Amino acid sequence: MTRLDRYIFRQLTVALLAVTIGLAALVWLTQSLRFIELVLDRGLSFAVFIELTGLLLPSFFAVILPITTFVVCLFVYVRLDSDRELVVMRAAGISQWRLARPALALALLVVGLCYALNLWLVPASQAAFRSWQFEIRNQLAAILVQEGVFSSVGDDLTVYARQRDRDGTLRGILVHDAREAGAPVTILAEAGRITPGPNGPRVTLENGQRQQVERVPPPPGSPPGTAPGSRLTVLSFSENSVDLARASRSEENRYRNAQERTLDELFHPDPAERIPERDLRRFIAEGHQRLAGPLNALGFGLVALATALSGQFRRHGGGFRLFTGIVVVVALLAVGLTTGNLAARQPKTIPLIWLIAVLPGLVSAWVISGMPGWPHWLLRRRGAMP
Repeated sequence: MTRLDRYIFRQLTVALLAVTIGLAALVWLTQSLRFIELVLDRGLSFAVFIELTGLLLPSFFAVILPITTFVVCLFVYVRLDSDRELVVMRAAGISQWRLARPALALALLVVGLCYALNLWLVPASQAAFRSWQFEIRNQLAAILVQEGVFSSVGDDLTVYARQRDRDGTLRGILVHDAREAGAPVTILAEAGRITPGPNGPRVTLENGQRQQVERVPPPPGSPPGTAPGSRLTVLSFSENSVDLARASRSEENRYRNAQERTLDELFHPDPAERIPERDLRRFIAEGHQRLAGPLNALGFGLVALATALSGQFRRHGGGFRLFTGIVVVVALLAVGLTTGNLAARQPKTIPLIWLIAVLPGLVSAWVISGMPGWPHWLLRRRGAMP
């Protein structure tokens, strides 16, 4: 790499780091607000909150890097053009592709980094994030019951304590357990304490009542079509225990979505999991998006180079070229998002994922090369040739 290449490459690298880190921090801040209730309602420490939401950063970088590569390449080369540095370089006999060489080197580095993120780091971080989130919501939340707050452990178990002593004893406890379909249970107790059990946290209750509504069949001789009745059963106890380890007694294993599966698991899932056909289609589309997505960094970089290097020098800058390049990339992002959603429903459209990832780069390379095959008078009219 020549001194000129290092000069441009250094500007691109510094700008890429600054823009990527800043944009990732902004996205992280907006997305992490969704989990602030884990700190406010569950009593988790701020350090745990930072560690949990920090697992989202690899997925943010995987999405942001191709976009920031385009932004950095476009604005750096447009600035070089407005400062007439490109004019001097061209006057020294430097070709378009040699001018583009630092940006291409940076784009290829970003492609490799995106492949490392998509194929290894993002699935691992997503699996750790969802596993940790599941544990907090369905297990650890059980031992973080706050006084005066209805704490939901999963979707069908609610615990309330009027007061919590310093030694951990709960006073005025209400437990509503709807984990068994058709037989919800409400338990009222004077006191209780949360202790570890064989399956996880368990609350041991003292001096209370267990109320359960049960369905009873219609009495013999009732007319056909008579709806079953209901009966309230009240049981007083001096000591009782309720398992708070899982949101559902039938839930043993957490279902893993496409984002937290490895590439091999996406294309060759375990038949024992009995994955629905809809999810299988989504897995295949996700696998192709992981393989094709990093190529967007190279394609967007070439779009930026085609936008910045084509056309003649203008003293007042290249505002129109900036606008054109931004519109093209925004359109590509919108089409790519639509195609990804369509491929998850219709596998026949999966080749479109690869077409959108490869075609913009090929067209941009053709533009950078001077659009061979076009008449010179038309190229001069379009401003692609001096």
